[in-house]
Amino acid sequence: MARIRCLHLADLHLGWKPRDWGGREDERQQERDRLLQKAVNLALDPSAQIRLVLIAGDLFETHHPPADLVAAVLAELNRLVKAGIPVVTVPGNHDELTYHDSVYRRYSKEWPGLLVTNPMPERIGVLTIDQTPCYLYSLAYTGGLTRAQAMLREFPRGTEAGLHLAIFHGSLDWAAGERSLPLSAQGLAAAGYDYVALGHIHQHQVKTVSNTVIVYPGMVEGKNLSDPGTGFFTQVELGEGLPQITKLPAEVRPYRRLVMDVTGLSETELRQELGKMADPEGVVELSLHGAFSFLPNLSDLAAWLRQQFYYCEVRDETALLDQALIEKWAGEPTLRGAFLQRMLKRMAEAANPQEEKLAFFAMMKGLTALQRGKEDGKS
Repeated sequence: MARIRCLHLADLHLGWKPRDWGGREDERQQERDRLLQKAVNLALDPSAQIRLVLIAGDLFETHHPPADLVAAVLAELNRLVKAGIPVVTVPGNHDELTYHDSVYRRYSKEWPGLLVTNPMPERIGVLTIDQTPCYLYSLAYTGGLTRAQAMLREFPRGTEAGLHLAIFHGSLDWAAGERSLPLSAQGLAAAGYDYVALGHIHQHQVKTVSNTVIVYPGMVEGKNLSDPGTGFFTQVELGEGLPQITKLPAEVRPYRRLVMDVTGLSETELRQELGKMADPEGVVELSLHGAFSFLPNLSDLAAWLRQQFYYCEVRDETALLDQALIEKWAGEPTLRGAFLQRMLKRMAEAANPQEEKLAFFAMMKGLTALQRGKEDGKS
């Protein structure tokens, strides 16, 4: 049996657009929408030796993507077909087949390669690749037709010699509702597939049950910082023995999490340290820890940080102000000192931790208001 290399894609979510990215929303959407082109370029590279492309659901962010995006996707998939590389497309839960205006219903007649539309598991076709027959099994979740109220445990498989591949968009051993298409790993293993290509989970996962290898390739390029993507394409080599999984680096925008301890730093020093982390191409989540030694203006700091990165979210996990600084200010013969003395007393007399916490945040808001009034008075 010949060794066959397959590119396993899922959850590209083409058409997704971020919100509140400082005017870069359209730019970021267009950038992500080029991900399929990158995948096709990889598959067409002679050195990659890709002979089959599987798309296991959620190719699009919605079931009704704009016409120009659909046209671009059809053009890319046609590049594969014209080069003699078969492509199999399975609808997901974002780009669900159920709806009458689903992209897969509107473009079914011109969809390149093999488009899955059957609502229950069945053999969807057979391909001969390098003289090796590849038998394919799949389904497209369809509301009212797919019987997935309980976890699917029985799957078809022929007995012919060759490779038997299953492609599903669903949740493995996780009954998260009918539309998540819950699939039994033991059931898939009992069918005896040579490889199970899944989509739906955005993290890369490889699970081997008996001699069946079940893989989620994960989302290659992230959406937001809580869904950052894997940063690589998943290549599978099929043939004798277990499938071999290889991670191929993808050119995607980096998503990173950064941590900064602000304790003991002046405002100037803090910005200097943050400036060392600057990455104009990076999408970052910055977590601030410790306690400020000055009264921070977090809105101004966040605005400054947006200039240091492609996109930045700030998580304030500090204790805000150093306790010694608060007590020092409370001893001043000023309006600020009198205010702090009153608020510290309220915190000390709080009936419970929740009341103490509310008093603390009220104190911080009051300090901020006093500082702004002071700055306005100077101007």
